[in-house]
Amino acid sequence: MPTRILPAVGDADAARSVTTLLSQLPDAEPAMPVADSTQLIDTLGRLAGESIDELPEVVLVHERIGPVPALELIREVALRFPAVGVVLITADASPGLFSAAMDSGARGLVALPLSYEELASRVQTAAAWSVGVRRHLGNSGDVFSGPGGTVVTVTGAKGGVGTTFTAIQLALAAQASGRKAALVDLDLQTGDVASYLDVQFRRSVVDLAGITDISPRVLADAVFTHESGVSLLLAPGEGERGEEVTDRSVRQIVSAMRSRYEVVVVDCGAQMTGANAAAVEMADTALLVTTPDVVAVRAAKRMVRMWDRLQIRKAEETVTLVNRHSRNTEIQPPLIQKITGTRVAGIAVPANFKELQAVVDAGRIQDLVSKSVVKQALWGLAGELGLVGTPQGADKGGRNARFRSDRGAFGTRRRRGRGSGEGEG
Repeated sequence: MPTRILPAVGDADAARSVTTLLSQLPDAEPAMPVADSTQLIDTLGRLAGESIDELPEVVLVHERIGPVPALELIREVALRFPAVGVVLITADASPGLFSAAMDSGARGLVALPLSYEELASRVQTAAAWSVGVRRHLGNSGDVFSGPGGTVVTVTGAKGGVGTTFTAIQLALAAQASGRKAALVDLDLQTGDVASYLDVQFRRSVVDLAGITDISPRVLADAVFTHESGVSLLLAPGEGERGEEVTDRSVRQIVSAMRSRYEVVVVDCGAQMTGANAAAVEMADTALLVTTPDVVAVRAAKRMVRMWDRLQIRKAEETVTLVNRHSRNTEIQPPLIQKITGTRVAGIAVPANFKELQAVVDAGRIQDLVSKSVVKQALWGLAGELGLVGTPQGADKGGRNARFRSDRGAFGTRRRRGRGSGEGEG
């Protein structure tokens, strides 16, 4: 059986050298090199979307690959595509780098300049490991073996606009449709997901912050399965511990969640830190929640501009949800779209807190009746964003696809502040 090899080499001369040597390996089937980290993830995602068997057995990552550093890229590939053996090509063959590469999920390291014997040995070892993993995954229904789940972040323009309520309903809708859904509370100081769902769990996102290799077992220990079926990764009970969660740890956590769940909804609160900014960067869809009043719309515009300045996300890549909408308000969705420069969701959530108050006070949001106009709107939004299961044979594109972006699992820059802000739908 031929060994399929996908090189990820940014430098043209290095790519030619690697390709030439790979062509000499016995039973090797090298693919055309990909030039950067985003192209690599997109290629693997497309192949995995067809079948896990379509993935190459070995991926070679050159140390000068960009824009994402090689070790971070290796970690991402290992988390999202666990059946692929990754080998690092580097001029630094020191024990320290070797250890770091192994911690990131690499199956081997090849020193520059390349030698035929060493490359052949590392590729053969990685390929054998990959074949063994695929044989194991083929007998296990516990692993979500797709191109990676859909990540949606929900951020409030300011506090009290309904961010957490929206995030919970999106996750519930996805789970109810038959998709494996998770909800992550990254409102690190004032997260209220546990209160809205009346759950108590001793683990939180902080327990994963210091772990460099988040295995399925480690992730399962930190996640709480709610009675609705949604898996919850909660904010810490002690808000000050939120500082332990860094942007780097969030990338690892979100990547691990993406590799295990079909839909991952992340509640980012209403203020930005490096931690939840990293999640917004990685998201397939970034949802910004606002209410149709001057203060909230100004806050939404301020948030969008900050994301753009910090290169977190562009306005046109952001979807704005208008919550507590009424036909009598002067500020309507088209005006909000014009002011913020974002795309406004086709569904606006009507103002009707009266029907929500009982389940909110009881911490039983999952018990909100189906005839609730707020629930109908938010579950309709889940369909609009492509979060709910699609019947076999149905078109998976259409209007749902217009909110999906091709953003990779990586970002560039981020910084600063974060916060709270929930309430009604």
